[in-house]
Amino acid sequence: EMEHENYTVVTEFVLLGLSQNHEVQMILFFFFLLFYMIILPGNVLTILTICGDSQLGSPMYFFLANLAFLDICYCSVTPPKMLADFFSHHKTISYSACMAQLFFLHSLGAAEAFLLMVMAYDRYVAICKPLHYTRLVNRRVCWILVGATWGGGFIHGIILFALGIHLPLCGPNILDNFFCDVHQLVKVACANTYILELLMFLNNGIVIIMCFTLLLISYTVLLLKLRTQSSKGKSKVASTCVAHIIVVFVMCGPAMYIYGLPFQAVPMEKVVAVFHTVIFPLTNPMIYTLCNKEIKGSMWKLVSKYILWCGK
Repeated sequence: EMEHENYTVVTEFVLLGLSQNHEVQMILFFFFLLFYMIILPGNVLTILTICGDSQLGSPMYFFLANLAFLDICYCSVTPPKMLADFFSHHKTISYSACMAQLFFLHSLGAAEAFLLMVMAYDRYVAICKPLHYTRLVNRRVCWILVGATWGGGFIHGIILFALGIHLPLCGPNILDNFFCDVHQLVKVACANTYILELLMFLNNGIVIIMCFTLLLISYTVLLLKLRTQSSKGKSKVASTCVAHIIVVFVMCGPAMYIYGLPFQAVPMEKVVAVFHTVIFPLTNPMIYTLCNKEIKGSMWKLVSKYILWCGK
């Protein structure tokens, strides 16, 4: 660290990680490694299945493939270093790497939240305006909507990044977590940063609360709308909507728990952060897959072809 004016310029941070016990760290390492070896290929398989099957060419599957890709990117921000740190006695991260984690974590997280809103719009048009579906949700519109989710996520991340680099850090440079995030940076910031902290909360907490509220309202309206429709195809649409709602709660619940209050101490923050940044994102496409017979069938066909090819 270097002294500059009346506050400390931090060049690196010490991460306390999930545990200080070596045996516990090894157990956690093998657990997370096993989880990645099972679930990560599942997400890749989801993308390959949707891209390789012409019968899965509808916008819903296009958005699902993008969700799986976003989840893979999101889970590549913090877990690799977390796994490497399990073998390190002195866990550190440079200031620049910390800011990079902050940017990518929140830009990808926001892009995923916006994508869930796009998927809700797709279901709304399919259920409430079926005759206009091909016009309102065509391929060009799909690409524009996906591009908008990435653009919105980038803007969200760059705002947090800009606010983060302007936080004057007084130390100590110890972060009680396994990655860099807004909460930890605020804890080591100087006492005269209330305006910056408020802006970070407004940009972060309100975005996730707004997305969750809008998604919950939209799917409630859709499920109520389904009750008035004919029984033909109702169960399939209902199961899709239920899968969407589960993913909304799985993603937005922990995020609101962590970021919903303006930087107050959160009980079990590390545990919630692990589920929010490591486990839940990779399981999202699996939830959709388990609720959809078409994609399960196509996925099994793809796996069977690969097994036969390996056998030959």
